Amino acid sequence: MRKYLLLCAAVAPLAHAQMPPQDTVKGAKDHPLLSRFTGAKLVGYEVKEFDEALLPAGKRVADKNNQPNFDKVLTLEGKVTRIAYNYPKDRSAVEVMRNYQAALDKAGLKTVFACAKENCGDSFGEYWRASRVSNNFVKGEIAYVEPFNYGRNDERYLLAKGTTADGTPVHVAVYSVAPVQDKNGGLYLEIVEGKPMESDKVSANLNAADMAKGIAAEGKVAVYGVYFDTDKSEIKPESKAALGEMAKLLQQNPQLKVYVVGHTDNQGAPAHNVDLSQKRAEAVVKALAADYKIDGKRLSAKGVASYAPVASNDAEAGREKNRRVELVKQ
Repeated sequence: MRKYLLLCAAVAPLAHAQMPPQDTVKGAKDHPLLSRFTGAKLVGYEVKEFDEALLPAGKRVADKNNQPNFDKVLTLEGKVTRIAYNYPKDRSAVEVMRNYQAALDKAGLKTVFACAKENCGDSFGEYWRASRVSNNFVKGEIAYVEPFNYGRNDERYLLAKGTTADGTPVHVAVYSVAPVQDKNGGLYLEIVEGKPMESDKVSANLNAADMAKGIAAEGKVAVYGVYFDTDKSEIKPESKAALGEMAKLLQQNPQLKVYVVGHTDNQGAPAHNVDLSQKRAEAVVKALAADYKIDGKRLSAKGVASYAPVASNDAEAGREKNRRVELVKQ
């Protein structure tokens, strides 16, 4: 799955009329999962490391308000790659789509939905032209977007799903329009890899007042602003804001004594994680005592590894929630 799935068509003299002489988007490249159809030129490209994608998985129909919609739509999240190509007008949409179908089948991806022409439903091609392959997406001359306009009523579509070699779920949408009225053909790919979102891009640490409310209500409060490198117990500099609020809580409530409890996810050996979480809790106690002059007698470090999760450890989003420091009232 890491290698290109080569889409091989018999090589024949190419029709050069209106074909881009080269790719029109600087720095763009084919997706590692799928190569381009022979002779195609890349004319539109966008990659989002994490985004939402809506991929049709059914015919275009009228909804209860008589507005165009789909029988079914998949709402996906992950890394989204969008690529548009022009392909030579001496190749057919049937040939293009069957090559992609064969490549996806060979890679083990299963077809979720496929359609051609009127079987796709009314205004199916218009939807793709308006929402995906408009002038704003296709770069270069107007001739390079024209295939998606002129060929929108002679369209084919395929949605497939599977997993990559490392187990990442992936969905691939392939939309093609036939060469009509002496235009070239148009091809659009949208590939969604179900990778977790990069976290810790925005900090939203609890302040001392919020921590006090949590302890009053539940006897404990989780603090997510204390950061450590993987498998390390040294507190990272960006933890300063959270430590400051923890210190303020203890300064404003001089009678309060707390357990500083370190939690990990379930990755790694349990015994190792118990030791790691204990060392992390001790590092927080040491920082509060040394840097903020909190009496060490009011603090007690405890490490409980992954024995008290607040979310499932089956996915990264849950593991992230489980990696935390808690202040528990003694």
